Amino acid sequence: MPVATPAQYAAMLDAAQKGGYAYPAINVTSLTTINGALKAFAEAKSDGIIQVSTGGGEFASGTAVKDAAFGAIILAEACHALAEKYDVLIGLHTDHCHPEKVEGFLKPLLQASRERVAAGKGPLFQSHMFDGSVVDLDENLKISKELLKECAELGIILEVEAGCVGGEEDGHDTSGLPIEKLYTTPEDMVQVYEALQPIGRFLFAATFGNVHGAYKPGSVKLKPTILRDGQKAVTDKHGADAEMDLVFHGGSGTSSEDLQETLDYGVVKMNIDTDTQYAFTRPIVTHICENIEGVLKIDGEVGIKKVYDPRSYLKKGEQGLCDRMKQACDELKSTGKTIFGTV
Repeated sequence: MPVATPAQYAAMLDAAQKGGYAYPAINVTSLTTINGALKAFAEAKSDGIIQVSTGGGEFASGTAVKDAAFGAIILAEACHALAEKYDVLIGLHTDHCHPEKVEGFLKPLLQASRERVAAGKGPLFQSHMFDGSVVDLDENLKISKELLKECAELGIILEVEAGCVGGEEDGHDTSGLPIEKLYTTPEDMVQVYEALQPIGRFLFAATFGNVHGAYKPGSVKLKPTILRDGQKAVTDKHGADAEMDLVFHGGSGTSSEDLQETLDYGVVKMNIDTDTQYAFTRPIVTHICENIEGVLKIDGEVGIKKVYDPRSYLKKGEQGLCDRMKQACDELKSTGKTIFGTV
């Protein structure tokens, strides 16, 4: 069962925390992107995380339907089936969900998991993200506690965020926020730990200047020491076992030095979307440019079916995504560290 059980998913996170590595978490929107991700994790012999955003779910449901929760369920069920062909563990996750989307997105997904569990299966997703960074921390944690109670009953881990990731991605735009909102404080981290730890296991997306999107080197000023200082504040007060499982959002384009530093401070999951979008699209563009007279029916000609067949270029996009994900596994040091078959 390569889609991890709740116990296997917890063991994945434990192994990453203990081993000083992190899992790439890729946003998918289609069967082709799912297959590219699965191929990458299998070839890298790395466990990994496949996730769906609200926008990705809406896209997957079809332009005539535009139902984010329905599309996310379709993608997740496809992952459950396709992952059976591989020998690595996969965790399924949902990305940013703001308070106003909880009822229409998270709640239907939790209900789908509840139905699966009642039927003797595992939950549909192994973790969900609630992004309460758009409200004050007290309100954020009030909602987070309610959701974590519901998740914990189903064996699901909740990811929360305090502080905002900058930039824009998939309709999630924080570009107009003041700079101080991009940095989580040690006090925030202690408050998050004390509010959520008694309820159940959680992932924490603390922010340290990270930004969604693609930027030239030097444009994004990360401060990974924020993670170090926050973890220290928590463990000084609650002991070494209180070290939190941290998530790095906006990881595309990050230097190897910054990546390594975040691993040192407890990051076990790094989201990657922008870089894999480009890696998927670039070979498709090359295919179109190199075969333009065959792809298009120019001057009354008939074109060349084998080059305008979508399979001819989508498989190249799948391979481009696969190659970029294997690079991410190498950079995050998860390559060769699958725990499949051991738990």
